[in-house]
Amino acid sequence: MGRIEDKFAALRRKGAKALIAYLTAGDPDLKTTAALIPMLEKSGVDILEVGVPFSDPTADGPAIQVASQRALKSGTTLAGILALIKDLRTASQIPIVLFGYFNPVFHYGCERFAADAKAAGVDAVLVVDLPPEEAGELRRFTDPLGIDFISLIAPTTDSKRAAAICRNATGFLYYISVTGVTGTAKPVVGSIRSDVKRLRKLTQLPIAVGFGITSPEDAAQIAPHADGVVIGSAFVRLIEQYGGKKELLKKVEAFAKSIRKAI
Repeated sequence: MGRIEDKFAALRRKGAKALIAYLTAGDPDLKTTAALIPMLEKSGVDILEVGVPFSDPTADGPAIQVASQRALKSGTTLAGILALIKDLRTASQIPIVLFGYFNPVFHYGCERFAADAKAAGVDAVLVVDLPPEEAGELRRFTDPLGIDFISLIAPTTDSKRAAAICRNATGFLYYISVTGVTGTAKPVVGSIRSDVKRLRKLTQLPIAVGFGITSPEDAAQIAPHADGVVIGSAFVRLIEQYGGKKELLKKVEAFAKSIRKAI
């Protein structure tokens, strides 16, 4: 079993739900990212999504788009992110999902990327703009190394396509709770409940719900219907607000603990 499977199994035994946090690597710089990760783990984050900054993050809302620009301006690269994760592995075994777009991976080289990601300690990849029909270009290198390929399912995904996605997904399934980009709309709990119930008939994988979950109240409402909740833009906004200030770590820590308590 890998770190992601182990984590969900351990949480299931305790009757707990996963708190999955997203950070844009290199926002405002990689040194800050390296300080935030262990603090988040100590604050109750179970799985970490490490975002690879990209110049055209079409699935992301304004907060993460601006964070990507800050990270790119600070000189953040995919190679630098992998080096950061490798350093992190000397002290932490938190499951890590490398989250991003295919362009940086393609330019890095799929085979080289898979080998370097495995060596660094990456547990999974989530490539927003790589649909299942085209994922083989990357998965032929990542799958044999045991790197999970996290798949997205939207409210608009029909049953036939959802079944096909579930058959090929690994790690966990990421259910997008709202249509549109991240951090711009509120999820509807009733819709999430019915959609997740439908997906559970198609897969034994854990189901995490993300997009639009910005507060402890949101998380508390959604957690009973999922195996985990994903918080992204809310963390990114805190980093934007307090980046470069001494209270940054305390503010992010307090928010993470409030979500952990809520779920």
